[in-house]
Amino acid sequence: MKQLNVLLVCGSGASSGFMASNIRKAAAKRNLDINIKARGEAEIENYIDEIDALMVGPHLAYILDEIEEYIGDAAVKVLLMKPSYYSTLDGEAALEDLLKEF
Repeated sequence: MKQLNVLLVCGSGASSGFMASNIRKAAAKRNLDINIKARGEAEIENYIDEIDALMVGPHLAYILDEIEEYIGDAAVKVLLMKPSYYSTLDGEAALEDLLKEF
């Protein structure tokens, strides 16, 4: 599997930073090459050309239409993270959800 470049977004970037760290740890255990950045929703447009996947905090479901406009024709998979693992910052479950897309 090639390196995956992933952007995690939440409102300000704080909780996504913890989730990104936990996904990195889960990926390292499996020897997966995943580059994950965590940012606030306002920065999505800055990363569209650099990522394979965008993982969005469940509380941001209301901006999914806006995200689709940012992405346009780019080959970026958008995943709305599930509250079940987002609320507990379960990196293993988040990684499983991500890998289902690839």
